[in-house]
Amino acid sequence: MNRNLRKGLGLLALLASGGMVVPAVAGVLVQCPKEEKPDAKCMHLAAGDGFVTMADGKLQYIFGYANLNDVPADLAMQAGELAAEWPAPTIELDEGDELYLTLTNVGMIMRPDLFDPHSVHFHGFPNAAPVFDGEPESAVGVNMGSSLTYYYNIVEPGTYMYHCHVEAAEHMQMGMLGNLYVHPRQNGTAKTYGDKTYTKFAYNDGDGSTGYDVEAAIQLGSFDSVFHDEHIAVQPLPFANMKDDYAMMNGRGYPDTVNANPLPSPVDPDTGESVNNGAPSQKLSALVSATVGETILLRLSNLSVTNFYTVTALGLPMKVVGVGARILRGPDGKGLYYDTASVTLGGGEAVDVLVDTRGIDPGTYFLYTTNLNYLSNGAEDFGGMMTEIRIN
Repeated sequence: MNRNLRKGLGLLALLASGGMVVPAVAGVLVQCPKEEKPDAKCMHLAAGDGFVTMADGKLQYIFGYANLNDVPADLAMQAGELAAEWPAPTIELDEGDELYLTLTNVGMIMRPDLFDPHSVHFHGFPNAAPVFDGEPESAVGVNMGSSLTYYYNIVEPGTYMYHCHVEAAEHMQMGMLGNLYVHPRQNGTAKTYGDKTYTKFAYNDGDGSTGYDVEAAIQLGSFDSVFHDEHIAVQPLPFANMKDDYAMMNGRGYPDTVNANPLPSPVDPDTGESVNNGAPSQKLSALVSATVGETILLRLSNLSVTNFYTVTALGLPMKVVGVGARILRGPDGKGLYYDTASVTLGGGEAVDVLVDTRGIDPGTYFLYTTNLNYLSNGAEDFGGMMTEIRIN
């Protein structure tokens, strides 16, 4: 822009406002008040794009979050490029924590025509201030090249989830989803329930009835491969025809779900070269392992924008003790836990399920969807939304 024209526009703005002109400035600013609050928890996430590999080998373009905790602020933009993870990095907290979560929007490297803002929505959590809710009509969207630090005072335990709430149907379908759960204050206190003593609990139950030995957070999700293909092809997005054909647990289809390690960095099938700067994008396994006699806590959530999913653990007893990050108890304190063979979750729902392995034979059991058409990886059968629970 011509310098004189720029000065003239600035003068007009000054006269119109009746005050000082303050230019808008974008940049990466990470706020973590460790000096004032040594016990504060801090996290830095990038919002951008990347790729993942489906269990049948198909490459998919995604939006997502990436962990920048150990990256200096002046390198955050570069480190966050093509670093999207599916699902997003897990957020694990304790009741009483104060969390400062900085979100940096690094932009869409593969879609430079897009200038989408992003946000973090802590789904189901009672925020003290709407500005930190991530819902764009009442909160703030983070523009490309900028950062925002969210503040959360963690007052209620349970299984939650988080996602981007800007253009939610698109951004969630594209992969901006993650596990989030909060441990109760009761943890660390020994409580005996029945003939077992526990020190870890799903909720502040007061009697040890939500005690467990092993926990696993598993997020149900799914992709519409046509939607993702049209997105990177810069074509009109088929919202009305959205129909997912890849169903997953923690961002993987079976048998990738039981791989305990991060999956290899996705590669271009034509060239064999990495499309994610050599970094893995599917880091979270869905394998569950326990020893006979232990109680497993399954933290199940669903962030699909298209489907309800029903899951079962064939041969294992399931007891639901929490729904929507709330312990299942009536107003009078009466327990409303229930035994079941399956649980059904719609988009945005979470349940806490206890699996008691006392009296169970050692072996491999399957946790899978009873929506049998989703036991596939695209057109390839014997995969999809299924994982293993291995009882040693």
